Amino acid sequence: MNEFDDIRPYYDSEVPDVLARLAIDREFIDTLMSIKYRRLGRWMPWLMRPLISRVLRKAFAKIDNVRDFQEAVGTSMANLLRNIGTEVTVSGLEKLDPDSAYLYISNHRDIAMDPAFVNFVLYHNGRDTVRIAIGDNLLTKDFTSDLMRINKSFIVKRSPVGRREKLTALVQLSRYIRFSLLEERASVWIAQREGRAKDGVDKTEKALLKMLSLSKTKEQSFAEAIRELKVVPVAISYELDPLDEAKAKELYTRQTAGAYEKEAHEDLLSIYQGIVGRKGSVHVTFGDPLDGSIDTPEAMAEAVDRQIIGNYHLQPTNLIAFQKLEGDSPQLAHWKAQHPCDWARKTRAFEGRILAMPEAYRDIVLNMYANPVRSKLKLGLV
Repeated sequence: MNEFDDIRPYYDSEVPDVLARLAIDREFIDTLMSIKYRRLGRWMPWLMRPLISRVLRKAFAKIDNVRDFQEAVGTSMANLLRNIGTEVTVSGLEKLDPDSAYLYISNHRDIAMDPAFVNFVLYHNGRDTVRIAIGDNLLTKDFTSDLMRINKSFIVKRSPVGRREKLTALVQLSRYIRFSLLEERASVWIAQREGRAKDGVDKTEKALLKMLSLSKTKEQSFAEAIRELKVVPVAISYELDPLDEAKAKELYTRQTAGAYEKEAHEDLLSIYQGIVGRKGSVHVTFGDPLDGSIDTPEAMAEAVDRQIIGNYHLQPTNLIAFQKLEGDSPQLAHWKAQHPCDWARKTRAFEGRILAMPEAYRDIVLNMYANPVRSKLKLGLV
């Protein structure tokens, strides 16, 4: 057994067996039924299950490898984005060598769509897609693990509780990321933090950066080990967050009750809502590879944050929310001038979205959208 077999993405040779397993997986079929055919599934599950299984087998028969699977996913994603009116734009990619493998570290707003949008813009610009780091806390079902690993995801073990077990898992993860980049020449995506930035404040966790250095040789300095990985910060901005109200509910509950208990399979529902919900415009900005002289996790975290915050493409909703909370300013007027749109219509639509939420959540959501503006101002990135 290879040292990475329990966390790596599936190989092409494994794809047919994985798809055959998914086509008859009862929980996967029931999940699809509850999403797409809820009423029929309740009335006639005995009929719907074999029909869904047959549809899956027919669709999977056209897929022989990981690339086939990702192309099918990409086609479905393009159709979905068109149907929900999402426009995806990208900048900065032209600065990166298409033949190099990079470690992309991005801000984290959506469980599935952050890496999906990175892959989407890479694929449509003729670049290879990335291997995606995903926490095992999200893989509560066997079929979710299969779906993620067939889509070039690798597993971040967050379940170990003992100190030794945690360190072993972190070293394995660090070694796999380095192996992917340096030996297999495959780019990797990882979020800058564990868990989404539900409050809209993007900040890199130093623990993540320390993990990346666990696989360095004894002779290497931190700077040398990180330089090899070709780290590129990536900023992803959404005009609308399909889960803004759900995030506000969690933040409000933590503020008032001191803790928030997730419901069973809440993450799976968040993944689904994040995929199908309206997002408005989405922009992905690729930064510059980090300076090779960065010699501490603290300095690296600052460098990543500065690029992510500086490159974050402010959306009209960010500016409207900031204006409502902080008032007008010359800098705000400058940013608004960069968006040639019907501001009155945008403002009415956003105000309607906020007013449709429970009153207790409204300021939380406004701050969520306004915080990227505050982050830029705080660092003087205007």
